[in-house]
Amino acid sequence: MFPDLTRDDVFRLETRRLWLRWPRLADVQALVRLAGEKAVAEMTGRIPHPYTPEHADCFVFETRRNNANGHGLTLVITPKGRPNAAIGAVGIEPDPEHGGPRLGYWLGTPHWGNGIATEAARALIDAFFAYTPEPELTASARVINPASRRVLEKCGFAFTGSGLIELAACGGYYPADHFRLDRRAWESLKSWGHTGFVRDVDAPLPELAELAS
Repeated sequence: MFPDLTRDDVFRLETRRLWLRWPRLADVQALVRLAGEKAVAEMTGRIPHPYTPEHADCFVFETRRNNANGHGLTLVITPKGRPNAAIGAVGIEPDPEHGGPRLGYWLGTPHWGNGIATEAARALIDAFFAYTPEPELTASARVINPASRRVLEKCGFAFTGSGLIELAACGGYYPADHFRLDRRAWESLKSWGHTGFVRDVDAPLPELAELAS
């Protein structure tokens, strides 16, 4: 799905407030502390609770493997002034049911309500449409998670319906709202100046750099 450019662990994305980079084993302690909160697990449905160091180790190894083979791209979210401090994660991976690319993200509770999830999601979405030929991206949000729905709406996703999704970490099927974002809608959002400046540090793209003007 993703090209060679993103398959090296030096790849990262910059936003106004954030660095998005590959996860490292040094992130395990922060991941356990933040993803281990019950509130995070309940809102994502994919993070088990309790969340152990073994879970975090598995996340790091699997993410790095998937990033390296181009099957997906998942980056940890860090504040720009503290690039070693992971506070969440954002990724695009194949949907296990339909195979198409799907956006997912989580953020530690101390950082909720500040627009960070939206900022991180927009950065990865921009890279996704810039670096891949894929025509669209999907996402889902649990019906009990209106904050996640707002993130998707602010990123330009359109609601496509509701249904049940399997959440293995919760042990069953749960109601969720489904969303879709196509390339044309994203380009329109960019043209309105609603995405912010996003760039890949190691290989800036002209079409991304134009957002700074």
